[in-house]
Amino acid sequence: MIHFADVPVYLHRDYVDFRKAINGLSQIVQDNMGMDVFSPDLFVFCNKGRDKLKVLYWDQTGFCLWQKRLEQVKFIWPKKDINDIIHWDVEQLDWLLRGFNVAQLRPHKTLKYNAI
Repeated sequence: MIHFADVPVYLHRDYVDFRKAINGLSQIVQDNMGMDVFSPDLFVFCNKGRDKLKVLYWDQTGFCLWQKRLEQVKFIWPKKDINDIIHWDVEQLDWLLRGFNVAQLRPHKTLKYNAI
């Protein structure tokens, strides 16, 4: 599996026609998501059947498009939220790619103390 750098990950919540390639997905990032497609961020898209994912990113020399297809199961794609864009980190993307339900994984509560 490809290991992505520690950069922000943005999921396009709505399903995408997977006939779209770099140009079509870049247009979605700019027009629908309102984001800079030339940023170092990862943009993740899912097909309606939830058996394919595409990850689009700019690596300072050109666009890269990575795709994963599942053969027997489906990705657990996040439910419709208030926003059509979901912001994750690379660890959450790894969980998604490995088949975990990211919405149900909750890390320990962050504690902040002022004194011992």
